[in-house]
Amino acid sequence: MKKINVGIVGITGLVGQTIKEILEKSDLPIERLFVYASERSKGETVEFKEQTLVIEAFNETSLNDPLDMLFFAVESELALKYAPLAAQKGIYVIDNSSAFRLDPKIPLIVPEVNQDQLKKDSYLIANPNCSTIQSVIALSKIHELFTLTDVNFTTYQAVSGSGVAGIRDLKTTSEGKDPKFYPKPIYNNVIPQIDAFLDNGYTKEEMKMVYETQKIFNTKLNITATTVRVPVRVGHSVQIHATTKDMIDYDKLVQAYQQSEHIVLYLNHSYPTPLDVVGDNLVHIGRLRLDLNYPNKLLLWTVADNVRKGAALNAVQIAQTIYKEFIL
Repeated sequence: MKKINVGIVGITGLVGQTIKEILEKSDLPIERLFVYASERSKGETVEFKEQTLVIEAFNETSLNDPLDMLFFAVESELALKYAPLAAQKGIYVIDNSSAFRLDPKIPLIVPEVNQDQLKKDSYLIANPNCSTIQSVIALSKIHELFTLTDVNFTTYQAVSGSGVAGIRDLKTTSEGKDPKFYPKPIYNNVIPQIDAFLDNGYTKEEMKMVYETQKIFNTKLNITATTVRVPVRVGHSVQIHATTKDMIDYDKLVQAYQQSEHIVLYLNHSYPTPLDVVGDNLVHIGRLRLDLNYPNKLLLWTVADNVRKGAALNAVQIAQTIYKEFIL
């Protein structure tokens, strides 16, 4: 079995740390792991498979390291600057930022849904938005069986989706202090704004869900979204209202969900909450029901660990797919 060298840019962040943890238990045959962060973290150490790794400051010369794959878990500005350079060197780059998600030339991949869009020369791959990932996994079975036409999302997103700054705001506002990151206190509150507002009245986060879902399914579905930040540390919840071209067979969908190794389905008035999914790798679905008025409309509630399944795990699954399809 061919071994590979892998790098993580942004090892000190939530997603970078979680990628490392998942890689430790994954079946990727890693010969050497390179860990990178900003200059201020240079020289610090992390543990990986009983090895102590020294963090290097990431810059353009880092791309001269003998890398086969490189995970970017940093802000879009850095990804825009360095990810294409790495891809040009023949390094498979999996980027967790929003920098390339809507670029028509860059694959946007959720392996359970559209791994067939990956090609051998796909050296730069975008990891979708956390809420999008769990939503399309739930929707893919509906689309496969009954053909989606319209989707309405309402999200309830944890503060960890904003990284350390969001978690810090939850703590400080719980102590009665003013928020430093969110526009309003998040403790004991909900904020119906994630990212900046656009001219159409939607936020960037809402339009991400619209465009990313269309791109992943490779079809112009009618989609709308409202994204809300809630005072939860980990675990995104998404309420989905889906309309299909064909009449929905409820029992057939239940069976499809139950047979999926990527989904946990809750029936008989049970349902998942964020506390149920912390540290879990699956998408949890409950409150599955037909619309009261239309037989081709369905409502469902999805919950997933946004740091793991919504970011780090999906990135590692992309890497595993690349390895099995194009490197092994």
